Amino acid sequence: MSYIKFEKGQIVNLEYSLAREIIRTNRAGSYASTTIVECNTRKYHGLLICPVDELGGGRYVLLSSLDVTVVNNDKSFNIGIRKYKGDYFSPKGHKYIEEFETESIPVTVFRVGNVMLKMERLLVHYEEQLLVRYTILDAPEPMKLLIRPFLAFRSIHELTHANLFANTKIELIKNGIKSKMYDNFPSLHMQFSTNAEFIHVPDWYLGVEYLEEQKRGYDYSEDLFTPGFFELKAKKGDSIVFSASTHEEKPSGFKAKFTKTVAGKIPRDNFIDCLRNAAQQFVEKRSGGTLIIAGYPWFGSWGRDTFISLPGIALVRHKLALYREVLDTQVNRMKDGLFPNMGTAGHYAFNSVDAPLWFFWALQQYTNNGGSDCCERYGAAAKSVLIAYKNGTGFNIHMRENGLIYADAPGKSLTWMDAVVNGVPVTPRRGYAVEINALWYNAICFVLEMAKHEKDKKFIKEFEYLPKLIKKSFIELFWDEKAGYLADYVNDEEGRNLFVRPNMVIAVSLPYTMLDKEQMKKVLDIADKELVTPRGLRTLSPGNKFYKGTYCGNQEERDKAYHQGTVWPWLYGPFCEGWLKVFGKQGMQKIKNLIYGLEEVMSEHGISTLSEIHDGDPPHAPRGAISQAWSIGEVLRIIDLLEKNYSDL
Repeated sequence: MSYIKFEKGQIVNLEYSLAREIIRTNRAGSYASTTIVECNTRKYHGLLICPVDELGGGRYVLLSSLDVTVVNNDKSFNIGIRKYKGDYFSPKGHKYIEEFETESIPVTVFRVGNVMLKMERLLVHYEEQLLVRYTILDAPEPMKLLIRPFLAFRSIHELTHANLFANTKIELIKNGIKSKMYDNFPSLHMQFSTNAEFIHVPDWYLGVEYLEEQKRGYDYSEDLFTPGFFELKAKKGDSIVFSASTHEEKPSGFKAKFTKTVAGKIPRDNFIDCLRNAAQQFVEKRSGGTLIIAGYPWFGSWGRDTFISLPGIALVRHKLALYREVLDTQVNRMKDGLFPNMGTAGHYAFNSVDAPLWFFWALQQYTNNGGSDCCERYGAAAKSVLIAYKNGTGFNIHMRENGLIYADAPGKSLTWMDAVVNGVPVTPRRGYAVEINALWYNAICFVLEMAKHEKDKKFIKEFEYLPKLIKKSFIELFWDEKAGYLADYVNDEEGRNLFVRPNMVIAVSLPYTMLDKEQMKKVLDIADKELVTPRGLRTLSPGNKFYKGTYCGNQEERDKAYHQGTVWPWLYGPFCEGWLKVFGKQGMQKIKNLIYGLEEVMSEHGISTLSEIHDGDPPHAPRGAISQAWSIGEVLRIIDLLEKNYSDL
């Protein structure tokens, strides 16, 4: 029995099955994503989605979907599915699905009359190539398969429509065709492991609709182009491999390549292996370096998310080389002490006050897990960040006389709570932010230790007075004795903001903390009471008048809820680490219950992975991106922490 498996009764219920999505990626930056019934519900869905450097390096949907028609006894059964206007689904291939599982790769078994057909698909590790294997499990007599590709050739963020500019011509190649709809795109090579006749019948399928885009308030209807269809003969026991690639391949090698690629995959047959598999999917190696993608299907590489997710993604697999590659890539992108928050080369946005400070935390995790070259390799970069913050850098990020970091750029949200609606930050948090100054203190203490090791007297002389000053100023400014916890932020106009948010928990969890144990306990207690849920921590207490318990609606409505109560799984990291720091062995069982309780979501939303966010209100429905790097990374890191320190309990 597979760890994650869906039965026919669940699959034919489209309300159930369309809410469950699959994501598979590879190191080349490509991905494939759809629902468990192969019906695309997002513009971000598709079977081969690749980065195109000639178009700026963003991801583009080349192959949207494949329709398979089984022709048996002069009867045709199309096992594909698409949605059109008026909740009309055509064809309705999902009714032929017997079962679906995803232990190593997505596997779907169809029953069409007396024919049993198994479909398996995967992405090749370092190539822009999709392989789909069709196996005839049972068939009383020879049959035909008609396979029709649907092409998009567009950015993942856009939709396409029938037009006169598309190149509808194809070129015959070995066992298939190649198609290139527009200039600057790569050609899509579609080939089979066996002889296939191609019938060139170019056509546009109009008005294909995407349910999730409709729910999110975006345009949701597009037209897909099909150049025609392939016709293949098949019989019981036959195995046929289809390849879609940006390069022409030798069809004779498809079967062996499929088998070899499958053999190298870790089975997703338990909770931990699902997380580890999901973690690997965020790593992308391209000419610009080694990246951690923040989330799928629509995120790129974000500096903040990279540093927070990196320890869990790399170190739990004991991959120090990967850790160094990612850090080196980020260091090479530094500018004025800041790391890119998002964007691509030449168009980076540096509007993050916390990304550079999480860099130090990532270095601490690296050092603690065997990174003995931290000082030599990253010491100069680390010191340059601190000097930039001390002297002042972009977005009015600077140290004040009290030793604390103050940041205030009109119209900008510089912390991780960065949603902006109509040019106005939803959670502005300008001025002194609690986690920023906790990270600042932690960074200085850590680099001073590095400097002492290196005997860097100049740096020590410039910074050694700061920890004592920062601690004194921090407690005076942020600690509210009456409330019994830390202010979320403080600025010159508003004074203390005492909203109960999870940012204060970060001040508890860091290796160097300014709080005594009693203060740490009080912070954790109120977070546990008002913020902790079975899916992560809320971003705002339900008792606050600005709290929003559900994340839904159009982009403006969703952005207003993004950090106003929405639950984030990654926040389990600082909360769990802080809890273990304060309560030790007595707190271990609570943390295990929280972390392993997430096993329930393995068959929801993004199958075998963790979502970006959840509703603040029960039942805490999954929302946002279906697979998020720091959700996976922080849960894996806490599991590793438990295993290293409490495995004997």
